[in-house]
Amino acid sequence: MIKDLLKDKVAIVTGGTRGIGLAIVRKFLEQGATVVLCGSRQETADKAVAELKAENKGYKVSGIAPKLSSYEAMREAVGKVAKDFGGVDILVNNAGISAKEKIEDYKEEDFDKILELNVKAVFAGAKAVVPIMKERGGGVILNTSSMVSIYGQPSGCGYPATKFAVNGLTKSLARELGPDNIRVNAVAPGVTRTDMVAALPEEMVMKVSEGIPLRRIGEPEDVANAFLFLASDLASYVTGEILSVDGATQV
Repeated sequence: MIKDLLKDKVAIVTGGTRGIGLAIVRKFLEQGATVVLCGSRQETADKAVAELKAENKGYKVSGIAPKLSSYEAMREAVGKVAKDFGGVDILVNNAGISAKEKIEDYKEEDFDKILELNVKAVFAGAKAVVPIMKERGGGVILNTSSMVSIYGQPSGCGYPATKFAVNGLTKSLARELGPDNIRVNAVAPGVTRTDMVAALPEEMVMKVSEGIPLRRIGEPEDVANAFLFLASDLASYVTGEILSVDGATQV
């Protein structure tokens, strides 16, 4: 395996305390990056940092808990990271929430909540980091999309709606920021073995897997590998892409 793909890079990963986000943080650390992970609360961020440090005392990792949907909070947090570590090279907008309600049962406040975290936070994070990346001569912004941003889903319309929006932000910012050597891409995971999926009965997981040509669901590391590729110089001519990591799931 190629090593040190992100050596001397500074990365911020939102939603980095568990699941796919934690796998991204771990993968970036393994490849030599300094990583600041964002949690919903400082205690969850601290717990994730302690877990990673227990795996490898040499990991350069710390945790913060800004309000992701607030531009001012993100500007302050990103500015502090840049001051402490000399800049920011990579931003991963991974934090998000899902939904499963039927439209008749969908509360307006819940729709607003999913828009705030899944869309506005991506905007706020990008807006906060772009000036720093421009000063640095370039950078990488990566967003977590979803397979449902392509296919939709039969309930919980707020979730695919926000992921369609993430795709739009990704493609538009790639065009806008390309002249500044800032690449913007997204990864669209399929069914992945996160905490929620891990709690399902094995027979249910097997049934889901039958509709996937690779005959298995994804692992967080599968998705993290895609983020690693897009964050690294191996993808230096890749921008504006929505990379599906779903085993060619049949919908």
